[in-house]
Amino acid sequence: MLKNINISLVSIFCAIGASFCFSLSDFSVKILSENYPLHQIILIRSISAFLVTLLIFVPLEGGLKVLKTRRPLAHLFRGFLLVFANLFFFLGLVSLPIAECSAIFYVAPLLITLFSILILKEKVGARRISALIFGFIGVLVIVKPGQISFAWVSLLPLSAAICYAGLHIMTRHMGLSEKASTLSIYIQFSFILISVLMGVILGDGKFSGSENPSINFLLKAWAWPINIHWLAIIGIGIASSIGGYLISQAYRLSEAGLIAPFEYTTLLLSVFWGIVIWNEWLSLTSFLGIVLILTSGIYIAIREVKVGVKPSAKRTSGRR
Repeated sequence: MLKNINISLVSIFCAIGASFCFSLSDFSVKILSENYPLHQIILIRSISAFLVTLLIFVPLEGGLKVLKTRRPLAHLFRGFLLVFANLFFFLGLVSLPIAECSAIFYVAPLLITLFSILILKEKVGARRISALIFGFIGVLVIVKPGQISFAWVSLLPLSAAICYAGLHIMTRHMGLSEKASTLSIYIQFSFILISVLMGVILGDGKFSGSENPSINFLLKAWAWPINIHWLAIIGIGIASSIGGYLISQAYRLSEAGLIAPFEYTTLLLSVFWGIVIWNEWLSLTSFLGIVLILTSGIYIAIREVKVGVKPSAKRTSGRR
């Protein structure tokens, strides 16, 4: 029993640490979006993250032998899910206030818990299901579907949330048979592959010029970064590699329903960055929506601990 509690605590701290790393990455990308296209930032970030994972985290978990896998297609599909989750989220980030974009995206932990019921057959009681409903209401309050103030760009972080939830359900399915460093290294490889392909197609800027900030962020031409921007983009990569390792470790060790709510730490940090850096104060409806999302997530976390959470990942002969 004590061992399970310790594992749960380690998983929770991993999720919180990952959220802090991802928050640093988010506001840095939003700042850099004025100067560089998304795929260029992702490419430089992913190369640095790949090297950090390969040189630091892989040796910690047994060396290059952990990279061997019998499930390359699963790794590839999982990597593509995270690539598109990032693309959708960052494209939304340049057009929306960072707090609102993050709040819409953070339907993902709710979706993870929902998918864990439908796909992984994890048992969730009526009270947790009620908390999920309140969380989804919070998202609707922010998005405002059907109203004049509804912005289609708000569907970008929502699409990111669906991809991100699918990613972590796959992580749970692949389970303890895969090391966190193995999960991370293939993710970074997927980022490099897609961003290089996008750079070849879009890097000359021939499709740029849109007045929409999100579209322009995707289509603008590559530019050589100045020194401080090099450091910033590489720093994003380091933060992403650490965050990717920590969140993979968290979902490997504990049930998805326990870990998901603690990713809301990023949402709180995004509110802070929005106010401090961009002077983006929340509207009353956005504040209400965030409170609903946070409340449902915290309740789910407390309820998971109260009913007792067991790691449900299955060891298999294959490795991720």
